[in-house]
Amino acid sequence: MLIIFDCDGVLVDSEIIANRVLAALLSRHGYPITAGECRAKFLGRTIPGVIKMVADEGVVLPDDFETLLRDKDVEAFATELKPTPGMRDALEQLTHLPKCVASSGSPEKIRRNLETTGLLRFLDPHLFSARDVKNPKPAPDLFLMAASRMGEGADRCTVIEDTPLGIEGAKRAGMRALGYIGGSHRVPADEKILRDAGADLVFADMAQLPRLLG
Repeated sequence: MLIIFDCDGVLVDSEIIANRVLAALLSRHGYPITAGECRAKFLGRTIPGVIKMVADEGVVLPDDFETLLRDKDVEAFATELKPTPGMRDALEQLTHLPKCVASSGSPEKIRRNLETTGLLRFLDPHLFSARDVKNPKPAPDLFLMAASRMGEGADRCTVIEDTPLGIEGAKRAGMRALGYIGGSHRVPADEKILRDAGADLVFADMAQLPRLLG
């Protein structure tokens, strides 16, 4: 069995930080929005996807917006980013199972965030980015690529995701999908959102993961 982890909001508790940074930068460039609204509207999207959504609403962001956002994220994550609660202990218990990362973030961001939180050693070099496929989540492309690169069939993969887009993509890939709502950006009511997206089960305590994986 192959375990496929999303990164932001699953491995690392980044979404609260990222939404705050994104909201500030979007607001500065003519698209007023709060961190909470960013979470509701953009969670699980790639940055190019966010830029397109904003442009579709009539606000054209500067050409260097993605670079500016990346720099602001790096600055904030360097001092604030931590693993999600219980993640390091869970990975210690799962060293016997093959695992990888499938994230909407850029390859550089995935590696840097895992380095910052001390999780890279559990997952390197199996880090896969939506930048490497034609269609991002909720398309199944990223998950299917990860499984292919890891030499595993989709029916033997379990995906750990925190967003409806990720859950939908995993199910479209023919994989088991576990919804995680233990990150600081999630609340218990989000269980229904992930179940409605197709999650096979939803959990909030990462200490449960080894048992859920059997």
